[in-house]
Amino acid sequence: MIRTPWRRREEPLDHAELRRLLPAPGDPELSSDRLRGLEEHLMTEIRNRTPDTAPDIAPDPLIGPPPAGAPAGDRASRPGRRSGRRPVLVGVGVAAALALAAAGVAALAGGPGGSGGSENPGRVAAPPAGAVPAPVVQVVRGSTAGLAGAVADISGAAARAELPEPGPGQFLYIRSEVSGLVSWEGSDGKNRSYVDKIHPREVWMSPDGAKGWLLEPHGKGTGRDGITLDDPEGGERTLNSPSHAYLKTLPTDPSLLLEKIYDETRGMGNGPDQQAFGTIGDLLREQVVPPKLAAGLYRAAARIPGVVLVDDSVDAAGRHGIAIARTDESDGSRTEWIFDRETFAYLGERTVQTRDAEGIRAGTVRGHTAVTGRAVVDALKQRPAGSAPGGDRAGAPAAPSAGT
Repeated sequence: MIRTPWRRREEPLDHAELRRLLPAPGDPELSSDRLRGLEEHLMTEIRNRTPDTAPDIAPDPLIGPPPAGAPAGDRASRPGRRSGRRPVLVGVGVAAALALAAAGVAALAGGPGGSGGSENPGRVAAPPAGAVPAPVVQVVRGSTAGLAGAVADISGAAARAELPEPGPGQFLYIRSEVSGLVSWEGSDGKNRSYVDKIHPREVWMSPDGAKGWLLEPHGKGTGRDGITLDDPEGGERTLNSPSHAYLKTLPTDPSLLLEKIYDETRGMGNGPDQQAFGTIGDLLREQVVPPKLAAGLYRAAARIPGVVLVDDSVDAAGRHGIAIARTDESDGSRTEWIFDRETFAYLGERTVQTRDAEGIRAGTVRGHTAVTGRAVVDALKQRPAGSAPGGDRAGAPAAPSAGT
């Protein structure tokens, strides 16, 4: 048989013909929705109708204007960027945070120990193990009406709070109930919103942030025995990596606080105002904040454009309260800090989707927390008297954490 030698074609390629002859390219390993879901979950794990259109807060004798030089607000024309908020873990060593992130990605993406396993990466036959459909609630519209009075009550309660103060060799202990978003793409390619089942989370931290431990048996990537949060190198403490000792060095004046927050978080997140609000929320969520600083942080938050008061919100323990909230205009998620209606103590946090976006329907609860205990203990992994083990929700202290 005589074979005709191959020759380079002189005429231009017919791309339409090539597309017809060649198979269609396969799906990427993880879809964009899937990747966004993973990112959202990791941000929760390591510290989520029409958008609120309340006008910027007018100058008020109590609240005051934004700091000089601070942006007037997040602009709709700003290109969308994923949030630069640090994870829920406060004062975590870099190595520990990276290990947790890698474990979380492996589990969610169907890697070793994960819940994946379908032949089509990014699409699984069943929701992730331990996940349940995300609750959907009616979105309560926020307003600036009553915000100044609520902030006065909340900051006043925080300033009067009697909180534990660690001594030499002691550790701060924070216990919470938590649940975060787990995005799942079904075999039909449509995104569903699932969340982790509400589960306990316990954190121990030394006052200087050099030693710590996280126990979250039902969380991704921590295992039943937990993971170390040690920072043997003693990295520099900042607003994004604070310790209890660092918090005691911060100014308590709202104007100075807000100026520092805007300056230190410049260029992060989905705009300066949203990033400032998120940074304050991260400080409050899993720390024992000195009373006067907590009061200053609440007053500072009220000066951020777009912050509103929500009449009713619910934390992960089912406790109702009022909320200080702000909507991230880039994705429509509204973060709500929840406070007891009578004592104005900090209860927890909830993030609700205010409009359909990124495959998540309006009203979806993307995540929520409930702080159920703050204390000082003498050793890592030691619990305060009367506290239940991390795996037993029933024994969680019911009293809200005072002031912060």
